[in-house]
Amino acid sequence: MRDRIIQIMQKDGLSNAEFAKKIGISTSLWSHIVNGRNKPSLDVVMSVYKAYPNININWLLYGDGDMEKSDYAPSGEPDLFSSVSENREFAGGTPISIDFRKENASEMSVLPPKESVKEEIRYIEKPQPKITEIRIFFDNGTYQVFKPEK
Repeated sequence: MRDRIIQIMQKDGLSNAEFAKKIGISTSLWSHIVNGRNKPSLDVVMSVYKAYPNININWLLYGDGDMEKSDYAPSGEPDLFSSVSENREFAGGTPISIDFRKENASEMSVLPPKESVKEEIRYIEKPQPKITEIRIFFDNGTYQVFKPEK
């Protein structure tokens, strides 16, 4: 698909920046597509088709058929489904049945209100720790113990 879009740009004789501006995308996005870093999204393809309504959408998407439409009339809006609506059948001869169905409204389930939960936080005071003894070690291997008076 990327190659077909580049082919459109080259046929029109535009630079990368001019083409990106014409189809309404950033030059950096177009650069990523041209260099193969990103694949063209559906939005980009539709932007190309909007800027070039004479392009055959099947050719643009799949490479099928000719590049340009043979029955293009520039005065009207492009109709993506003209072949379907006129013939009412696919190329294989299978008739198309267009079925417009009315959607049934879904019932809204009413949920009971949730009960509020109250949390109680208790602070338990612990007594301040008291020093029971202090030991001092000396470099000669001895030590001394100090105990506070009670």
